[in-house]
Amino acid sequence: MNYSIRELRQDEIKVLDTFLYEAIFIPEGVSAPPKDIIKQPELQVYVKNFGEDKGDLCLVAQVENEIVGAVWVRIMNDYGHIDDETPSFAISILKEYRKHGIGTELMKQMLMKLKVQGYRQASLAVQKMNYAVRMYKNVGFEIVDENSEEYIMICKL
Repeated sequence: MNYSIRELRQDEIKVLDTFLYEAIFIPEGVSAPPKDIIKQPELQVYVKNFGEDKGDLCLVAQVENEIVGAVWVRIMNDYGHIDDETPSFAISILKEYRKHGIGTELMKQMLMKLKVQGYRQASLAVQKMNYAVRMYKNVGFEIVDENSEEYIMICKL
């Protein structure tokens, strides 16, 4: 599959709402939540005023003229929060573009970008049942904590 990866432009910020919704892990046999779930404060932390804070970075994958995936990081008090120096990851790919290596490439490029900018580590939270756990391990994340539902993972840069 031919795709390119580039930085998100300021005039495209609203696309993060789509990818925030797509990032919600829905176990098999469970109904998808309504789209307005992303308005919940615990989810808005990922996108509200994105691009205004130091450390807000986003890369997107594009196929032809369509953005099909996004990975973004920011220092925020989210599920994967470690400390105020560690950016937390969010990533999602539109369903029809998953399992083509796009997510892995987005993750690798963002990790490199963070390293170049001087960050020492990055974190994320992921539900234990999510198939993406394997991909996160493959790009260098390690489980450092867990609760009954999810892992907290860190990648040293």
